[in-house]
Amino acid sequence: MKTVKVSVVTPDGPVYDSEVEMVSTKAKSGELGILPGHIPLVAPLAISAVRLKKGGNTDFVAVSGGFLEVRPDQVTILAQTAELASDIDVERALRAKERAEQRMQEQRAEHTDFRRAELALQRAINRLAVSEKKL
Repeated sequence: MKTVKVSVVTPDGPVYDSEVEMVSTKAKSGELGILPGHIPLVAPLAISAVRLKKGGNTDFVAVSGGFLEVRPDQVTILAQTAELASDIDVERALRAKERAEQRMQEQRAEHTDFRRAELALQRAINRLAVSEKKL
C-alpha cells in the first residue's frame, strides 16, 4: 500500500516522524482525511487528535492548534504543542481539566479570561481523549 511521510513538529522539536497510509485530523474548517498523493493544502488546525494509520495500527497524537501542510508525498504538522498518546500524563491532564473548569466557573461570574479558560479545557479534554483513544 502507498504511504506518505508525516512529520509532527513543535517549537520544542519533533514529536512524530513516520510513513503512514492515512492521516485524519480536524482543521478549523472541518475534518480532513489525507491519503498519499493528496493535492497541496495548508490549513489551520483545531485542538484535536491526529490519527495516523499504518499497517493496521493507528497512532494518535494530541495537538493544540497549529498548521497542517500537505504535499503529495509529505504531510507536515506544525503544532503549538503535540503529544503522542503514550506520552500523555493522564493525572496532569486531569488536573489541568479541573483547573480550567474551575476558572471557567469563576470567570463566568466575572466575565474575564473566559475564552482562555475554555481553550485550556479543550486542550485537557483532547489530551485525555487521545490518551484513552476515545475518538
